[in-house]
Amino acid sequence: MTTAVAPTLTAADRCDRCGAQAFIRARLAGGSELTFCAHHGRRHLDALRDVAEEIIDESDRLTAAERTPETQA
Repeated sequence: MTTAVAPTLTAADRCDRCGAQAFIRARLAGGSELTFCAHHGRRHLDALRDVAEEIIDESDRLTAAERTPETQA
């Protein structure tokens, strides 16, 4: 049995850099969070790894529709 997990980030979450929909969230040691679109998240990922306690990357949702059976026909 497979259980679907709801995304942690929603359409209401916005990139701190440009305001686009966020797909990456970094939780910092002080409890603050940074959210980024896939573009800016990838750009800053190395620096985020150095300072973040947790990084949630849901950017794979951008290509999930490309992998559905309907698009494989």
